[in-house]
Amino acid sequence: MESAPRMGPKTTKVYETIREWLASGELEPGEKLPSERALVEQLGIGRTALRQVLARLVAEGALEVRGRSSYRVPGGVSVETPEGPEPWRIHGERTIYDNRWVKLDVWDVEPPGVERFEHHVVKLHHVAIVAVLDDQDRVLMMWRYRFVPQQFGWELPGGIVDEGESPAATAVREVEEETGWRPKSVEHVVTYQPMVGMVDSPHEIFVAHGAEQVGSPTDLEEAGQIEWVPLADIPALMARGDLMGSGTLVALLHILATRRKQGVTASN
Repeated sequence: MESAPRMGPKTTKVYETIREWLASGELEPGEKLPSERALVEQLGIGRTALRQVLARLVAEGALEVRGRSSYRVPGGVSVETPEGPEPWRIHGERTIYDNRWVKLDVWDVEPPGVERFEHHVVKLHHVAIVAVLDDQDRVLMMWRYRFVPQQFGWELPGGIVDEGESPAATAVREVEEETGWRPKSVEHVVTYQPMVGMVDSPHEIFVAHGAEQVGSPTDLEEAGQIEWVPLADIPALMARGDLMGSGTLVALLHILATRRKQGVTASN
């Protein structure tokens, strides 16, 4: 993978401005960007520098090219949402165990056309996980020991969304606490459930581009060895079993998939 060319302060500011448009929803999925001429006038940048910014955003999967010099926000699908299937009926529930970390319920459920039965439901915390990328195609990761699988491995920073806190705020806070780096901004990628058949634990995945080192990690329990890992190493680390946690895998697979879609490979 070729590293993105370094950008000057003004070009970087334009890059971050367009990133903010995408993160805030000002530019929605499927929406076309203004013309290059309009962007040059609006952002006060030369056309050559603007094209450098747009090329980087395309390489990162944040934009896609449609026709000559026409850029759109990725989005939209061709498959239609199926109609007809009915949801399960929930007749009641009772709690078997509950503490600050985990809650175990038993639900009385009835799938369509099936006799009702009791189903265990585990409720865990709402969490946010972040892949922070730099301008050298590296991702900020931690080498940590997890005692449940009794294994060392690479993980992305992340943690529990506190009550009253937005997932995006959690994302920024956790990166700083666990690594000592503060992301410049975060962009939401997807919300998913890691074990949707039995466990309720919403995972929010974010991607950040750029960060500044503001100190040392303050969460000593969570912090491990901090490294900027080349994205080119991710497929081999994955094959070797060195990437731990579904959030880490989902975030990194998203990054690799969007870059592959835009013609950027993970190998030299």
